[in-house]
Amino acid sequence: MTSVVLVVAFGLLGAFVPVPFVALGPGPTYDTLGNDGDKPVIEIDGRRTFPTSGQLNMTTVSVTDRMSLFGALGMWASGRYALAPREVYFPPSKSEQEIEQENAKAFDDSQTSAETAALHYLGYPMRVLVGQIIEGGPAENVLRPGDRLISANGKPVTDPQSLKAALAGTKPGDRAEIRFSREGGPEQVANIQLGTYPGSDEKQGFLGVSPTERPDVPFDIKIHLADVGGPSAGLMFSLAIVDKLTPGELNGGEFVAGTGEIDAAGVVGPIGGIQFKMVKAHEAGATTFLVPEENCSEAKAEAPEGMHLAKVHTLQDATRALDAIRNDRAPESC
Repeated sequence: MTSVVLVVAFGLLGAFVPVPFVALGPGPTYDTLGNDGDKPVIEIDGRRTFPTSGQLNMTTVSVTDRMSLFGALGMWASGRYALAPREVYFPPSKSEQEIEQENAKAFDDSQTSAETAALHYLGYPMRVLVGQIIEGGPAENVLRPGDRLISANGKPVTDPQSLKAALAGTKPGDRAEIRFSREGGPEQVANIQLGTYPGSDEKQGFLGVSPTERPDVPFDIKIHLADVGGPSAGLMFSLAIVDKLTPGELNGGEFVAGTGEIDAAGVVGPIGGIQFKMVKAHEAGATTFLVPEENCSEAKAEAPEGMHLAKVHTLQDATRALDAIRNDRAPESC
């Protein structure tokens, strides 16, 4: 009788009690040249766009939470999923709402970086904005995130690097004249006493501003994609924007998928879960997968049979890979 009770108890535990693991597996893949519902994934208003064909698919990883023991074992045994500690994806110190908000912000930031990288690549003008104000730094309470930087000490601020160059030769205690505008308003001037770089031997005066670039264009780019979080779609968003704003078919009409975080300068960073992303892309029909250079070793070990892996470190690398595909050449491989 005792053994029957234990079997029943174990069965109930295995069927209903959640385990402290999540299952990672292939998630949905979306064509960035296509539609999500009744809206284009990428919508460009106020600028001529050109027809596209084929597919440029972004890829995702699914995260299955609150599994029973039997459910987790079943997913693991399928060979299609991997188990990971739940606390890695849902830290106990954060609420689920906070985690969702962080993922949504990462996705929003990736869209902004993708737009900037694409338009930078295409040669559109940029404006330099205050990205972050270092807490306790000289610019705190004077400048604000989003302010447009015009000049520093009489030298034009044309890109993020030019701000530091304009302050070359200064030292802590010197005053810097910063010309800026706020929210499209008139030009303003601030004289800010420079400080010392925290935790650094840098001798130059410290302003305490992290500048960033944004496109200075008379048209809008909107990305419509619901229920997706994280930054890893950036590369594919950038490529789709480039494709829509330029004549011809960037991918030669082929089905190309990929992944990779991208910054405003067009540098492609590594991501997680690439093995799951490749599986879903292969099942959807992709023949080439764009792989961040730092993910190449992992991708080569897990690539589905017949899928070509194209190594990319920058947006320019990715467009070169698509140019090779369009011209029936093999792109640089992992």
